Amino acid sequence: MFQYTVQKLLSCIPILVLVSVFVFLLVHLTPGDPARLLAGPEAYEEDVEAIREALGLNEPLHVQYWKFMSGAVRLDFGQSFRTYRPVIQDVKDRFPNTIILAISAITWSMIFGIAVGIYAGVRPNSMGDGISMGASIVGISAPSFWVGLLLMLLFAYHLRWLPASGMGDGLFTWDGLSRMIMPSLTLGAGTAAVMARMTRSGMLEVLHQDYIRTARAKGLSERVVIYRHALRNGLIPVVTLLGLQLGVLLGGAVITEQVFAWPGLGTLVINAIHARDYPTVQACILLIAIIYTIVNLIVDLTYSVIDPRVRYN
Repeated sequence: MFQYTVQKLLSCIPILVLVSVFVFLLVHLTPGDPARLLAGPEAYEEDVEAIREALGLNEPLHVQYWKFMSGAVRLDFGQSFRTYRPVIQDVKDRFPNTIILAISAITWSMIFGIAVGIYAGVRPNSMGDGISMGASIVGISAPSFWVGLLLMLLFAYHLRWLPASGMGDGLFTWDGLSRMIMPSLTLGAGTAAVMARMTRSGMLEVLHQDYIRTARAKGLSERVVIYRHALRNGLIPVVTLLGLQLGVLLGGAVITEQVFAWPGLGTLVINAIHARDYPTVQACILLIAIIYTIVNLIVDLTYSVIDPRVRYN
């Protein structure tokens, strides 16, 4: 197990290096001159050239990449072209908001999706199965911005139960929690739908295994058979999906944060892209890639905990 963990950790290094190269080239090859944007449309060419020289944009790409990576190792991504603050400071201010939003979305979607999946898997071809799977198809197909606008129209405009946007006085106040309900529902709707279908599929496959028939023949109650034997062995694909969806939620929060004016990493990335703020865009995307890689590593190591049959030498 230790050797496998070390191998997985070492395999993450080339992945992150490739991601950093891709992000660096993608951002720098995008049309637009950040020096011109910073100087303004009426600035003299000499001023623009001075800004370009100060930012190091005249240097070769490989030199800029080396400076970017050497700084990233020290969590030094330079200064933002837009806010003139250290990039890591802007990320620190926004990233906790996105993490809390993603965790709240994955929590409710996991509880709701697994519960619906168990119900549908235990009662296949029933009316409840058909309704839940039909609703899951709608949840998968509906775009997040459309779901957010519908929730906003219902709960903020017509019923006036929840605030429409913003984060309020803080995440851990009633005003902040009430403002987080609609964004978390919007962000987790697709994940809950996918998780319900995956749980149902896993349960249907496991419930026909020989050891389930043996457990029933021993006289165990149906609750024990389902939750102790069937569910635990049917959660392997769900755990995989859970790890992948957490990374998807971090990336998908960009749209949700824009709809609800949530001050998180998504709005920071969008504003940085509009301003051609290269250091901020690179830092945000690289941070998301690191978290995505770590989550998938944790998922791989969790397999052997859920299912004792899974062992890595």
